[in-house]
Amino acid sequence: MRGIQYIPPDTKIPFMRWRHVYFALSTIIIVGSILLFAFRGLNFGIDFAGGILLEVRTSGPADLAKMRSTLNELNLGEVGLQEFGSYDDVLIRIERQQGGEAEQQVVVRKVKEALGTSVDYRRVEVVGPQVSSELFTNGLLALFAAIGGIIIYIWFRFEWQFAIGAVIAELHDVISTIGLFALIGMEFNLTTVAALLTIAGYSINDTVVVYDRVRENLRKYKTMPMSELLDISLNQTLSRTANTGMTTLLALLALYIFGGEVIHGFALAMIWGVLIGTYSSIGAAVPLLVVFKLRRGGAAADQQAVQTP
Repeated sequence: MRGIQYIPPDTKIPFMRWRHVYFALSTIIIVGSILLFAFRGLNFGIDFAGGILLEVRTSGPADLAKMRSTLNELNLGEVGLQEFGSYDDVLIRIERQQGGEAEQQVVVRKVKEALGTSVDYRRVEVVGPQVSSELFTNGLLALFAAIGGIIIYIWFRFEWQFAIGAVIAELHDVISTIGLFALIGMEFNLTTVAALLTIAGYSINDTVVVYDRVRENLRKYKTMPMSELLDISLNQTLSRTANTGMTTLLALLALYIFGGEVIHGFALAMIWGVLIGTYSSIGAAVPLLVVFKLRRGGAAADQQAVQTP
């Protein structure tokens, strides 16, 4: 008994015919993301900006308005409150105060005195500027190391055109995700960096599947025009790409809806990453092979040609 097929097995979508549209759309996305990052910037969390973080639990439903008013009277600068998983858990973020560790602890004591004994303090963290700077630097290094590893892997497994196409698609996904966070102003923290690394892994996996089929077809069809061959390869892997994306999105949507506030940033980044990663595999990674003039050769030349119909 055959399962439900969302994508017909014999699709003949002319993807390459629209490659200039894909390139224009991708250019708009990348340029827009860079401009958003340059002019709006990211809403760095305490991990990167430094500051004070308190997780408290109230005896009943938290009155955020009252708590915010109480803390604003302390004149501590920017103070953010949000429910954290349930109606009685609250996450309090306070911008870093001038001075060293002692001044930060003074602020923590003031907050505890202001809120009184009616709340239970589950977590108190103070992140200094040196630590936050190191975390940001290490996060960038991890991201660049992952992309560098991908370049090496694709270069050795395929030809140089595949490596460049894959890296451009990777940067497309990462930059657009950063642009999304700059646009909506959601907190950018270490969890978001983890999401970016996961997006890079997901996207390259999707791209490699299509590239493998392209390489197989290069060996099989020796006289077929390159654009037609790439179209066939994309159509042959389209069902797998769609099914993988849909099942991953279902899990991520459940995580976003039911996972609580603390994981919203990660889940949102992953949802966008799956969508943009699927698009970039089809609309960037493969069409770029035409731009870089991929030619038949190497292992493909060792096998017998099969003429196209």
